Amino acid sequence: MTTTTEHLATTHRTDLCGALRLSDVGRHVRLGGWVHRSRDLGGLAFVDLRDRAGIVQVSFDPKSCPPDVCAAAAAVGQETVVLIEGDVVARPEAMRNSELASGDVEVRATSFTVVGPATPPAIPVARSRTENLAAEELRLRHRFLDLRRPELQENIILRHRLMQVTRQFLSERGYFEIETPILTKPTPEGARDYLVPSRVHPGEFYALPQSPQLYKQLLMVSGFDRYFQIARCFRDEDLRQDRQPEFTQIDIEASFISAEDIMTMAEGLISALWREGGRDVPSTGFPRMTYAETMERYGSDRPDLRYELEIIDASSAFRGADFAITRSALEQGGRVRGIRIPGGAAALSRKHQDEIEADAKKAGAMGLLRLKYVNGALEGPIAKFLGEGAAAALGLQDGDLALFVAGPDRISSPALDRVRQDVARRMNLVSEAESRFLWVTDFPLFDKDPATGALAAVHHPFTAPMSEDTALLDSAPEQVRAQAYDLTFNGTELGGGSIRISNPVVQSRMFALLGIDDATAEARFGFLLEGLRAGAPPHGGIAFGFDRIAMKLSNAGSLRDVIAFPKTTAARALFEGAPAPVPAADLSDLHISINGDHGGSA
Repeated sequence: MTTTTEHLATTHRTDLCGALRLSDVGRHVRLGGWVHRSRDLGGLAFVDLRDRAGIVQVSFDPKSCPPDVCAAAAAVGQETVVLIEGDVVARPEAMRNSELASGDVEVRATSFTVVGPATPPAIPVARSRTENLAAEELRLRHRFLDLRRPELQENIILRHRLMQVTRQFLSERGYFEIETPILTKPTPEGARDYLVPSRVHPGEFYALPQSPQLYKQLLMVSGFDRYFQIARCFRDEDLRQDRQPEFTQIDIEASFISAEDIMTMAEGLISALWREGGRDVPSTGFPRMTYAETMERYGSDRPDLRYELEIIDASSAFRGADFAITRSALEQGGRVRGIRIPGGAAALSRKHQDEIEADAKKAGAMGLLRLKYVNGALEGPIAKFLGEGAAAALGLQDGDLALFVAGPDRISSPALDRVRQDVARRMNLVSEAESRFLWVTDFPLFDKDPATGALAAVHHPFTAPMSEDTALLDSAPEQVRAQAYDLTFNGTELGGGSIRISNPVVQSRMFALLGIDDATAEARFGFLLEGLRAGAPPHGGIAFGFDRIAMKLSNAGSLRDVIAFPKTTAARALFEGAPAPVPAADLSDLHISINGDHGGSA
């Protein structure tokens, strides 16, 4: 949908500054905006005026406007808000500015009014995109200034466009946008809830929703067979570059569908969003890979497919080798797995290899076993333990480096995933312009704690098992596959979903396997069970991280660059000073007392 100049015209302005072009020459316009820069050339003054559409040059010539107006324009400070009237004229050919969309014209001012005096900005707004930014903490403290930067404005405007594309795409396919509650029931599954105390019900709490999961299932029970929501969600968890305590997701649910139906719809939505972001999308459906295959080949369920470096099973080459580390791992049922790095023998120095090993240790490995194949011979501490033909068995070519981890897959997979990413970065194997999508399917339904044997849901406890695996629920639950699917993009999870459990008997069985007894299940999830008992259609859905999509399409370095008012990694809103203490009287009204030295103010 295009916004026309007519719709933007108001009492104070007829046009946006950055939208003026040669076709506007001869028009008398009214503009309003912020002073980006001003220049005094000895009687002739220039102001670069900025609004959301960009910058236009405004000239103040004593021949066309009063001297006092020219003097005021020459002295105006940066970020002052002004109203200007004048005539659009073509700039001389030699004085046109190709860096501005409006650089072929300027506005010759006839009037100038300051409407928003401004103190000197605490952080620079008028800067080129190549100049260093102020420290992020300072920019977040003065977010209203930071948001004036063209880069952030472009990101926020893109975010708006992506929202409208989402709404249009889903509405055209019969989905209803339905809002679900923000004040919900605490259901301690997954991350910690943000709790909200009730004033009128002493000792009782609401929770802010981690997702609309249960509500959208109840909407399916209620007969709204296609639902979506651009939903605000909240999780009280440790933060990273790609996490915020409050975030937005595209939440979708439908009835009488299969996983295939959801995945086909999702590919269409993501393709529409990528096209809106000016990015290429596959001409055919997105490729698919099972969870077991991704873990075997890449050590991760969200592999980056822009480069090779697949994991190999080297157990047979090391079997029988008189090397304590690999012998012990194999005897205990583990494997020796590794990555062949073509040209790595020369490209990665000993220092680089040490740094890669340090990263692998952070991911859980005891260390890396290193092997080089140079001039037809194996080199490295473990070379002497390997027999003839080992290089061929491992598929090594001259100049290759191989890095191995010995142990169970739960150790080697995350360690080799880290190695794979680290090597690709160091050897410049990642093509930033490439877009590689991947569906990961057939996830395990449960994750089993190796120490206690306790089961946990890999996704959430409402995910349906594969029908052919249902018989294994009691005998071998760790072998049961889920009707779940995740969509990844260049090594990042964009979203995930599943077919839900629609049978209340199966749902109760799922709770029991997770160690949730009947009484606890009724207390936490009774409203869902009651809904399922009322008759539920087969249903499922998917949720996409909207902030993450916006970050990828804008090439931003952080989620904070695509959210208007984000939190820091310490979950603080620096611009407003949240969270903050509250008066003791307010705590008393909420029936809350604070222990220790921190808490409410008197």
